[in-house]
Amino acid sequence: MINSKIVKVKGIVQGVGFRPFVYNLCKKLKINGWVNNDDEGVNIALEANEFLIEEFIKQLKTYSPPLAVIDSLKILDKEFENFNDFQIIESKNNSNKTTIISPDISICQDCIDDINDENNFRYNYALTNCTNCGPRYSIIKTVPYDRVNTSMEKFTLCPLCQEEYTDPTNRRYHAQPVCCEKCGPKLELFNKENKKIQKDIEAIKKIAALINNGEIVAIKGLGGFHLVCDATNDKVVEELRLRKNRPTKPYAVMFKNIEQVYDYALFNEFEKDIITSKEKPITLVKKKQNTNLSSLIAPNISKIGVFLPYTPLHIILFKFLNNPIIATSANLKDEPIIRHKDELLSKLGHVVDFVLDFNREIINAVDDSVVQVIKDDVVKLRNARGYTPTTIKLETKQNKKIMALGANQKSTISFCFEDNIIVSPHIGDLNSIESLEYFTRTVETFKRFYDFEPDVIVCDKHPNYESTKWASKLNIKVVKIQHHYAHILSTMAEYKLKDKLLGFSFDGTGYGDDGNIWGGEVMLASKENYKRLFHFKYFKLLGGEKAVKEPKRVALSLLFDNYTLNELKQMNIALLNEFTNMELNNFYMMWQKEINAPLTSSLGRVFDAIASLSNIAHTQSYEGETGLLIEEYYDKNILDSYKYKIENEEIDISDMIKMIITESNKKIICSKFINTIVKIVVDISNNYNDLDIVLTGGVFQNKTLLEKCIDELKKVNKKVFFNKKVSLNDGGISIGQLYFLV
Repeated sequence: MINSKIVKVKGIVQGVGFRPFVYNLCKKLKINGWVNNDDEGVNIALEANEFLIEEFIKQLKTYSPPLAVIDSLKILDKEFENFNDFQIIESKNNSNKTTIISPDISICQDCIDDINDENNFRYNYALTNCTNCGPRYSIIKTVPYDRVNTSMEKFTLCPLCQEEYTDPTNRRYHAQPVCCEKCGPKLELFNKENKKIQKDIEAIKKIAALINNGEIVAIKGLGGFHLVCDATNDKVVEELRLRKNRPTKPYAVMFKNIEQVYDYALFNEFEKDIITSKEKPITLVKKKQNTNLSSLIAPNISKIGVFLPYTPLHIILFKFLNNPIIATSANLKDEPIIRHKDELLSKLGHVVDFVLDFNREIINAVDDSVVQVIKDDVVKLRNARGYTPTTIKLETKQNKKIMALGANQKSTISFCFEDNIIVSPHIGDLNSIESLEYFTRTVETFKRFYDFEPDVIVCDKHPNYESTKWASKLNIKVVKIQHHYAHILSTMAEYKLKDKLLGFSFDGTGYGDDGNIWGGEVMLASKENYKRLFHFKYFKLLGGEKAVKEPKRVALSLLFDNYTLNELKQMNIALLNEFTNMELNNFYMMWQKEINAPLTSSLGRVFDAIASLSNIAHTQSYEGETGLLIEEYYDKNILDSYKYKIENEEIDISDMIKMIITESNKKIICSKFINTIVKIVVDISNNYNDLDIVLTGGVFQNKTLLEKCIDELKKVNKKVFFNKKVSLNDGGISIGQLYFLV
């Protein structure tokens, strides 16, 4: 008996070769019918006997294309139409857009083979792609993912590309960015005066020669431009730091292949799998000693961010390079990655000498993802290219559309409609007009994707956050969620947790319910509410925001909490040499009279203080620098910790501060400090035997701290949850805000 069914598939099923896969599978199984795209996903009409339809569904689930993600699959009865073959039919647009957009994916091996094959018409073509790789989110204007809705719309296919594009048996069937040198975007090299000097493969050869000769250049990638130079040349790396005004923040390094990474870094098999994955993120691994890599790439840090070429342009470039390259985002401080050549020359003409561009427009900027491995799990420090937009499925459909605006730093936006939560790529810190424009552009992008108009907006409680101020200008219901509770909720959203648990939310800053700056919070939390159980005892930030860049101010404040000014002046503490006598007097008065000295419970700032008290760093040039430096001095053989007290819901580290100033060994101080934080987490957890544990917030990006906490909590049989799909830092805030309302 012939059955007639319609199969509705939702998820990442457009632009990933799903329809040709269905077509070829049905041809193989001799099933008649059709397949098409619409705004919600893929529809498949089948007419065959029950056994064949069951076999089709089984193979569809088991062997679907490598980039496809099936979130839901519904099988419904349909009227028998007596099809006599199987066809791919035209896409349909409905009024309800819900199909999920695929992230940009690195070039696949088949396309690498094409660009390396002298007999292939795409030999050395720098924008080669297929349904299994290439640009997705970065080039799309709206759904469905058809060529007319992308920045490839203006490029008319040549006969050879058209033949592939219309052949369901070809891996380039309906690969929307498909093109070749004859019909596709062109590569052009410009000097800093915006004069074109080379094109196509000669442009790549020329820019490789410039890099080899010590020039600083800009190269267009999938989601924006990179600043690029030879990673083994001290002189050019130092020059890049001077021009970019980036004194010590580590640079990521791109290597030709995994074999070359082995020459410069130490990593395990799991880390190798991440480095070589289809996402090709920047992965933090241990740096090898005594290589020719410039010591200025990651000063004072034994880790290095490594990644592999992820576009055909990168692959071809490395044919002509002598060494690994620095490939860092092209942007000004607090601004998003730059998408357009003319903007780059306008803003970074003082940094770069040449620009390699191509005329496929980047519609949606997207930065490189940054990850590290924790206990054989991937933890994202920056959730972007390859992973975003990130989707989390809900258990039930929602009857309202919700938009969450995240935090001010490491901003992301999350959207909820039906049973989908979709998290945007990393936007960045909202500290400039340009970053705010990027924020609003991202909002408009996702609204356009899904014809999305929010019924409710969720934001942070901080009245001065740009996202909060932006929300207040709209005539839409606004719900405000406390920052550290949102951190905990972000982890709960990933694991679909609802019931009470114990959350440790440790970061640098967040607006507290009492108006103070929180950041060292222990909460009893559920999906409905939270109670602040404990927090690090308040201390004063001398000079407010300025204290974030000058850890010595935080350290001095903690000393003022425990000693009089006269007592301090009698002590031999290296930190005090950082201040003149007048500065000490002024800061003490500031502390006493609470002048520009807001209260904080931030554990991130405590890390800053310890770095200064141990004489490691008294200033920092980038966020999290002190945490990385403290980790450098950690010695796993040192098992001791410092004393602390918990009284009246306050975690008091005064005893620790008093003990630290008697130590001079940096390894002992840093090791005992991290051990103390771990002990605080475990000791508090032991008083809540029936509760699972959430570890979240930017402080837990410290690999040593997070791994030790996990190990020690598991020893006492605690179930531990931490963010993996979204960032532990403020990049996860938006999904936590949203989860509160669903």
